[in-house]
Amino acid sequence: MATVATVTGPIHADELGTTLIHEHMVIRDEAVAVQWPHVRPTAPNPDNPEPPDFLSPALDCARAVLGHGVKTVCEPTAMFIGRDVGLSRRVAEETGLQLVACTGIYTYDHLPPFFLSRNPDAIADLFVHDIEVGIQGTDIKAAFLKCAADEPGITPNIEKVHRAVARASVRTGTPIMAHSRPASGTGPKQIDLFEEEGVDLAKVQMAHTGDSADLDYIQRLLDRGVWIGMDRFGLDIFLPMEERLATATALLERGYADRMFLSQDYNATLDWYPVEVMEQMQAVGAARGWSMTLVFDEVIPALRERGMTDDQLETMLVENPKRWLTS
Repeated sequence: MATVATVTGPIHADELGTTLIHEHMVIRDEAVAVQWPHVRPTAPNPDNPEPPDFLSPALDCARAVLGHGVKTVCEPTAMFIGRDVGLSRRVAEETGLQLVACTGIYTYDHLPPFFLSRNPDAIADLFVHDIEVGIQGTDIKAAFLKCAADEPGITPNIEKVHRAVARASVRTGTPIMAHSRPASGTGPKQIDLFEEEGVDLAKVQMAHTGDSADLDYIQRLLDRGVWIGMDRFGLDIFLPMEERLATATALLERGYADRMFLSQDYNATLDWYPVEVMEQMQAVGAARGWSMTLVFDEVIPALRERGMTDDQLETMLVENPKRWLTS
């Protein structure tokens, strides 16, 4: 029986159960966290003597999804967005939620000198260390690789990271989750890089494919043999809910339940924006109803009304995560 690494140790793949493939227990600017650790993402107040609390929101989210029968959450929280496997392990130990960690670099172009002066093989060595030895000085091992391409496209730095991720995948057999931006057409180019490096495309998941309602674009990705993430429900700033539902329904009707994931890309904590900006986003509907349980509260009932079967739901939430993580 294949096993999957979680933050509390390896489990049998059949123990994954209902899985949210793309959620974050914390997203935090790493440089700010080191240089100004007093900054509080939910209520900035330099005079507050209490340290920022990142654990409580994560515990709240974990308990909320457990209440919907979720057993596992995959955390694609890589370098630059606050990966903290110690925090993840505390959440897992206190709640019983199984959390799956990643390795990789989340950047749209920037790389520090350390990486600018090293080739993809040297960067791949770091990823392999996280997979085979452990992350951040712990024995917690990464179960998948993460990279990203967004509005700037495939810049030289982004190409370097993708090639490093690809080489680590080839060396270890570890699956890849690639943040993509359909509006910039990054998906096919990212897949091209993986293919050039000899990656088995059955191991590749194109995150945020659900930000597009262009079925022809999505079909071209599926024709390459990759997985697709319908994983930003609630983020209407990228695509309104009704269009997301219509796209998912059309793909289910085409028979692609066995290649799709449902998730929300929710962040239990996010320090990228001031509190008032987040409140404004909610007010104008840019992140309407966004939460770590929106899939259960609204998406699943809406998809069922449109004809989704229980078997299709089981495939997307249980079987697909198991197959991808052990591919």
